Amino acid sequence: MIARRYRLPPLHFIQGFEAAARTLSFTRAAEELFLTQSAVSRQIRALEDHLGVKLFERRTRELALTAEGERLQHIVVDTLDRLQRATDRLRTDRRLRHLTVTTTVGLASLWLIPRLPRFMRRHPGADIRVAATNESLNLEQRDVDLAIRYFAPEAAPAGAVKLFEEEVLPVCSPDLTRRADRPLAAPADLRHQVLLHYDYPGSRRLFMEWDSWLASFGVEDVSASALHFNQYDQLVRAAVDGQGVALGIHALVARHLEDGTLIAPFGPALHTSRAYLILRPERHRDDAMVAELVAWLLEESKRDGRLSDGEAIS
Repeated sequence: MIARRYRLPPLHFIQGFEAAARTLSFTRAAEELFLTQSAVSRQIRALEDHLGVKLFERRTRELALTAEGERLQHIVVDTLDRLQRATDRLRTDRRLRHLTVTTTVGLASLWLIPRLPRFMRRHPGADIRVAATNESLNLEQRDVDLAIRYFAPEAAPAGAVKLFEEEVLPVCSPDLTRRADRPLAAPADLRHQVLLHYDYPGSRRLFMEWDSWLASFGVEDVSASALHFNQYDQLVRAAVDGQGVALGIHALVARHLEDGTLIAPFGPALHTSRAYLILRPERHRDDAMVAELVAWLLEESKRDGRLSDGEAIS
């Protein structure tokens, strides 16, 4: 016969004692534990019988801990706190295999989703949910673990981590450069092309708007045909299909530039002051799985050469 390693009272006796010792009331302990007052009282008596010591002085209108009860209270609180932290970590690790990431439709389609297989190979049991929306969700009120959003420097939330800066450059299908009747050698030649526009709130007076980009190169009054889109991935798809010239966010069109389905006819990108930032709700500040996802996102940004280190916004 194998002897039991531990000869401990039942855990619900310990929980009943902790609640009664903290509140100094069997009645309040019973309310907290959803038990009757007599059930808590029986648990305490059973615990005292198990230990062979008296834990409470039962007075007319109040309870008081005995010296033995005070010593046990310190041990129980420390033990239950450590057990709670351990089980919380285990529960969190399991729950956060279901991770919800929200970002813009364009970034989800063009940058995040093509890279997710690498994260899934590293974490085979992961359950990733992509919530693609151009609406800025309240992370503290929604079931969202992480967000990637586009911010101007003055609007960046404290604690956000920079994923990559915005670099803007015109892009188009290589087919557009092969027509002698429509040259595309300099920005002024855009008057011969169809300009693809991304319409979204706040686009005016930003470099993602054609007038601003052209003005930065001293080009004005380019009267060109236009196509407008309210989703950025639609605009990129139209550019790949040769329907016109788009303003590309370098990180989001890099794959197309690498495989040759898009080209940058005017050379280097224009750096703006804006950036894509990683945000996480306060409840996940110290969460290991969320931290792992943040580290992976920064690794992917470095893979593109967009970022040397993740910079926290103070």
